[in-house]
Amino acid sequence: MTKTLRAIGLMSGTSMDGVDVAMIETDGEQVTAFGPSGYRPYSADERSLLRDALADAIVLFDRDERPGALAPAERTVTNAHAEAVEAFLSTHGIARENVDLIGFHGQTVLHRPEQRLTVQIGDGEELAARLGLPVVYDMRAADVAAGGQGAPLVPVYHRALARGVADNGPLVVVNIGGVSNITYIDGDETLIACDTGPGNALLDDFMLRNTGRSFDAGGELGAQGQADEIWVERALQNPFFTAAPPKSLDRNHFAALTVEGKSPADGAATLTAFTAASIAAIVPLLPKSPWTFIVAGGGAQNPTLLSMLRDRVAPASVKSADVLGWSADAMEAQAFAFLAVRSIKRLPLTFPGTTGVAAALTGGLCAGGSPS
Repeated sequence: MTKTLRAIGLMSGTSMDGVDVAMIETDGEQVTAFGPSGYRPYSADERSLLRDALADAIVLFDRDERPGALAPAERTVTNAHAEAVEAFLSTHGIARENVDLIGFHGQTVLHRPEQRLTVQIGDGEELAARLGLPVVYDMRAADVAAGGQGAPLVPVYHRALARGVADNGPLVVVNIGGVSNITYIDGDETLIACDTGPGNALLDDFMLRNTGRSFDAGGELGAQGQADEIWVERALQNPFFTAAPPKSLDRNHFAALTVEGKSPADGAATLTAFTAASIAAIVPLLPKSPWTFIVAGGGAQNPTLLSMLRDRVAPASVKSADVLGWSADAMEAQAFAFLAVRSIKRLPLTFPGTTGVAAALTGGLCAGGSPS
């Protein structure tokens, strides 16, 4: 049996709400134990700086450049992740010497795989020095450089989790963050993954502009509105939705779509329906119709979104990852702990069916030495 390591994963997603932290024990093939999880929210000023960094990243052609807000945003991201780990260790009474490795995703500010360009800000070397622990980071770059989509990275972790699920047919794990992505699993052999379209990003941006709130908590505003199905059907005409997987998106790919003429409730309902419809649109592109959709990420906490998704994928069942004993909130952070262990063992992170890379490929850089 290969050596099991205790790894902490860190994830700051495209919703830009904060840093998720989670600890697992794994050998990079299976998870032997789930540890605690935590969260460090971004302040309003930090979120504003990250939004400025997104805007400034549009002009990037060199992934190492940090013009405008990108340099201060990178320092902020690194500092927030260091604070998140320190608070996590303190809160849960975990001695630093009992952690083997940190998996650090960073904050995506630009993702253009067609240009072989993906940019995640956050200084892995600085984080390793500050924490005194090995840090694996920059896990998307190798795949993109090899012609892959660089996303999603989590499918190999979804497959490890799904081995414990008793089901009679194929299942899909849906992660709804700023962008939505799916992993299609049918036994150990078939692993297909892709981004499906907007997750929470369009809705979050709409909420901030129209209500001053950063997201639709519990889907309450969307539940009060009427979705404009004509608008949704028109939005689904984008050729992205009929393109076969694997495929991936930048957070702002659909930013030009607007519902600004609608009331806040109707706008929220329409954008929520668009997210549900875009996830359902992947079904005809899969080898078989899934029996089960398991939802994780921030969208799993939106009952209105889950209800709309159920209506669109029936008779398949839709359930939160929490129902299976997984953690809907911590799953991506757990995944980056898992991927960090796979990285140092030079196991594949990406596959032809998940990112379109020509052959299964490992990735990531390690700062601060190797785990003892």
